[in-house]
Amino acid sequence: MDKPKVVLGVSGGIAAYKACELLRRLTESGHDVRVVPTASALHFVGAATWSALSGNPVSTEVWDDVHEVPHVRIGQHADLVVVAPATADILAKAAHGLADDLLTNTLLTARCPVVFAPAMHTEMWEHPATQENVATLRRRGAVVVEPAVGRLTGVDTGKGRLPDPAEIFEVCRRVLARGVREPDLAGRHVVVSAGGTREPLDPVRFLGNRSSGKQGYALARTAAARGARVTLVAANTALPDPAGVDVVQVGTAVQLREAVLKAAADADAVVMAAAVADFRPSAYAAGKIKKKDGQDPEPIVLVRNPDILAEISADRARPGQVVVGFAAETDDVLANGRAKLERKGCDLLVVNEVGERKTFGSEENEAVVLGADGSETPVPHGPKEALAETVWDLVTRRLD
Repeated sequence: MDKPKVVLGVSGGIAAYKACELLRRLTESGHDVRVVPTASALHFVGAATWSALSGNPVSTEVWDDVHEVPHVRIGQHADLVVVAPATADILAKAAHGLADDLLTNTLLTARCPVVFAPAMHTEMWEHPATQENVATLRRRGAVVVEPAVGRLTGVDTGKGRLPDPAEIFEVCRRVLARGVREPDLAGRHVVVSAGGTREPLDPVRFLGNRSSGKQGYALARTAAARGARVTLVAANTALPDPAGVDVVQVGTAVQLREAVLKAAADADAVVMAAAVADFRPSAYAAGKIKKKDGQDPEPIVLVRNPDILAEISADRARPGQVVVGFAAETDDVLANGRAKLERKGCDLLVVNEVGERKTFGSEENEAVVLGADGSETPVPHGPKEALAETVWDLVTRRLD
């Protein structure tokens, strides 16, 4: 089979060197990559580097190899175009249809999915002109991932950092796998919770659970690849931030509730994939609880945590908001799932049977998605991103 053809556009920002890692991941995973840098990008990484890593010729000008009509052919034959880093300048040119070099010509002729991974200083990203250009590109079907927050050029820190190349690669892989030019969650804001809450007993101990957050992160990554603006409320995970996702870190169930309610105020969909502790200690010991010889420990009194899923289901922040819950069951899976779906009042409930190959922390999952309309959608054992795709398929139908 022919290798998928990917065009990697590189514009003139200091983060251009990070695109080398993205290029390596694309080529090593079996993609035929043609790098199309801007002239400014070559000030940061030379043409020889791009050619050696991709195995393909590199040019910035439409006048090179004119007989092959590169300014048209490269875009026409591509299965995916990804621009990383995408500067404010290239976003503006793409939004306004300017075509003064090979990369901008390629963007105009491409009829495949297009992904932009912006990188610039915070002030440039937040400028109304840039925000309008981003909105225009998204409205036309491009996937523009949100930049990360972190260290920028010099001593500056803020939003505008290029997301990790491994995470950009995941977005590209998901976009290619779907093979759809128009992202169906474009213009939507979705909220995803992930991980497991921890309820502190004292400064060193807590009540918690085994949730790794991997399913929630798969949901967030998949939503971003489908064009959504994603807020991920993450509880005690050790996973890298997904590209294009705003991550809010929390610890306890009360903190998760506060963050989810705030983010859900303008959300089209809320997916509660986090494992939220049902109970918390009624009192917190300011010092470490000591073991005393010959004495049993004092009983720990527990109180109920807020039922976040039931709360947001009963009091939707906006009309038409879709709410999805998760449930882990060990027996009578569907019966218990149906009862919980009715009790919580959500639109969809993803029911996992906990057992062999279906435990927390696994790279794979198996579930049945129950609908308030009586539907049942089984998802066979497989990668967690497959379950994520199914969940978003069901959500988008309800949003439409």
